[in-house]
Amino acid sequence: MSYDEPLQIVRGKGQYLYDADGNQYLDCINNIQHVGHCHPKVVTAAQKQYTQLNTNTRYLGETIVKYAKNLTDTLPTGLEVCFFTNSGSEANDLALRMARQYTRSKETIVLDGAYHGNLSSLIEISPYKHDAPGGNGAPDFVYTLPMPDPFRGKYRGEDCGEQYAQEVQTAISEIQKKGNKVSTFIAEALMGCGGQLILPKGF
Repeated sequence: MSYDEPLQIVRGKGQYLYDADGNQYLDCINNIQHVGHCHPKVVTAAQKQYTQLNTNTRYLGETIVKYAKNLTDTLPTGLEVCFFTNSGSEANDLALRMARQYTRSKETIVLDGAYHGNLSSLIEISPYKHDAPGGNGAPDFVYTLPMPDPFRGKYRGEDCGEQYAQEVQTAISEIQKKGNKVSTFIAEALMGCGGQLILPKGF
């Protein structure tokens, strides 16, 4: 546990969690904030689905097909296949395995301070984890680039995005000079553990 005195949380509502003594906590840790804890529409949809079917995604069904269609309708042309997973860690692990299989390479470019998941394959490409106390550091196939922070970073100001993008291009060139292919460049759209950082324009 990450608390000296572990919290006994008994319920959640909206952006708040409540412990066994009735104390209210603003939840700034879990990823539920997008819709809040126990959002009525989410609860109703889950209850309805559980009365019909609760299985994994290896089978087709109207709900999952409709969801895939609605999702791909929001994506650029060419992105039309969905792989459903149970968590962000599973999704990133699958993406990493697919990229490595396709490129036959493990060379991976990441941003300093990034967190991509809690599986072994993702801890080794997450500076937030592998550079933390007790971490093993980055493997030799991981290239860590400066966090594109326009306020406190290596480059600053409105036009710094292109300078950070050039760092990525330089890393790609270094990998290619060694006779290797880039397998993966992975970055969060909004760096969470890196400080809720919005990436600069041009990056």
